[in-house]
Amino acid sequence: MTAAKTDDSNNQHPTGESPQDASVLFDTEPTDCGHSIGIMTLNTPKSLNALSVDMCQLLSKQLEQWQGDEQIVALVLKGAGGKAFCAGGDIRKLYDSMSTSAPLPNPYATEFFSHEYRLYRQMHFYKKPLILWGDGIIMGGGMGLMAACSHRIVTERTRFAMPEVTIGLFPDASGSWFLQRMPAKTGLFLGLTGAMCNGSDALFANLAEYAAASSDYDAIIQRLKQSDWQTADSSKDTYHHESAHSIVNRAMTAQPAGDALPASKLAAYWQPIQQLMNSGGLGDIDALLQSDEALTALGAAFANDSWTQRAVATYRHGCPTTVALTHALYHKVTDLSIEQVLYLETNVAVHCAANPDFKEGVRALLIDKDRNPTWSRSLADCLSDDGQAYINQHFTNPYAKDEHPLGDWLAGEALASGAVR
Repeated sequence: MTAAKTDDSNNQHPTGESPQDASVLFDTEPTDCGHSIGIMTLNTPKSLNALSVDMCQLLSKQLEQWQGDEQIVALVLKGAGGKAFCAGGDIRKLYDSMSTSAPLPNPYATEFFSHEYRLYRQMHFYKKPLILWGDGIIMGGGMGLMAACSHRIVTERTRFAMPEVTIGLFPDASGSWFLQRMPAKTGLFLGLTGAMCNGSDALFANLAEYAAASSDYDAIIQRLKQSDWQTADSSKDTYHHESAHSIVNRAMTAQPAGDALPASKLAAYWQPIQQLMNSGGLGDIDALLQSDEALTALGAAFANDSWTQRAVATYRHGCPTTVALTHALYHKVTDLSIEQVLYLETNVAVHCAANPDFKEGVRALLIDKDRNPTWSRSLADCLSDDGQAYINQHFTNPYAKDEHPLGDWLAGEALASGAVR
């Protein structure tokens, strides 16, 4: 790789560490026809490349710079360390900010979620191809990055999930948006249960377009470098992003898929999952998920599969408030744009940072590691009149007038529609 022809400050860590120690690395690869491909590497492998405010800022700044650089024809996003692309958000500092005396809205929660969500919006509307090398573990914030890329590549080692039910948050990071777009209500199932999925599941669930062997990264970069990018730069004034996207499509179609991916559980079990998710309201879904006999009636193979059993066990041990929020959001955002969804998720996330279950879930899983959280409410509590008022309170704007960090995204008509407040 050659060093990027960019502002070197992008690779300078605030503490003065060397560029190779920065939380995100930026490089370029020269193409055979004289252009360059930008390479962005999440570089905190000890935390499985968990996304931080610093990383979001670095990525956003570099995306903006490369968008205006006619020499850069496409971008690749990957993770360092070989184990994970990105295993979620770095929530330790967020946990430390969630004291009983923290105000609503919590200033650090506002900083954390607004930087993260602004990055996703920037990526969703990015003109140049964003190619995800989705090898290894992808969860939470990593899923938000995955969903925002235009060309997603998965491998036989890809493992993805939205496991927020284990920590008392909710499937954020635009999860409300991309779970809605999975077929047969499989997205609702994944949000409720935190089920771990593979590369074939990503292809089935509209989270990936291409499959490759985990050993094929260099070959894919080489194929991209050998592509004819001249048509993507035929005018000094206009960047022909459709042509650039087509060039990536052709390069990936010509790339051998490599080793076969493991079979998709979502493809195998979409019918019982759809039946389960369409069984009625949340109380009806819960009754089925709490009953081994009811699950067997949906399909013995489905109920007896260790994949299903792990997902159901996670649900049963998970946070009831998360379950209620996940179900409510899934149905609330049906007609919302990505910007409206991220605006609404900011409201919910900031409320979660002020309420007890998120802090308790992080404590049990990541701080004390006893894996024995004490949730503030049962699902029955959440489904009561008082409980529904508590759940709905999460959707309200906690900011003073004109102070919502994402408020500038929404036109007056969107706010007046009642879809978000």
